[in-house]
Amino acid sequence: MGTRTIAKSIRGYRKIHRYLGLGIALLLVISAITGILLAWKKDVDILQPPTQKGEQLAIGAYESVESLAKVAVTAVDSLQLTASNVDRIEYRPTKGIAKVIFDTGNWEVQVDATSLDVLSVAKRHSDWIESLHDGSIISDFFKLFSMNFLGLGLLLLIITGFWLWWGPKKIRSIKDKQ
Repeated sequence: MGTRTIAKSIRGYRKIHRYLGLGIALLLVISAITGILLAWKKDVDILQPPTQKGEQLAIGAYESVESLAKVAVTAVDSLQLTASNVDRIEYRPTKGIAKVIFDTGNWEVQVDATSLDVLSVAKRHSDWIESLHDGSIISDFFKLFSMNFLGLGLLLLIITGFWLWWGPKKIRSIKDKQ
């Protein structure tokens, strides 16, 4: 391969590298900022409410799922919060509680799994930050498209960046031999 061919190749790769870099920069910035926030979610109370501790840890004494959900819905309704349906219930056996998480408003109600006492009603900012992080805040299709674009784009940036670094070295070595 001659120096002209390599130089022409480097110019082409430089264009690809520049425009691809500009194209994925916004996604990378959003992903980086939200990733940092998500890394801190267990340590910063505003991102995710701290997990409370229940009275008993004996799983056999836990109340039914229906009872936990009913208590959580009542707690959210009594505070006139915008939450509609229970999205999921996460048990914390080492804490003796259940976290009832709603599908709208990012609300979480922590309920003592044995006494059904409401221990906490708080907003989970980590949930919407996570949906922003992975693109699902827009749609599942956008999530699939953006994450594939980001992954493939980063691979192409690595390949083109390597050639932009190595290509001039190759030209110098060819010229040194002449």
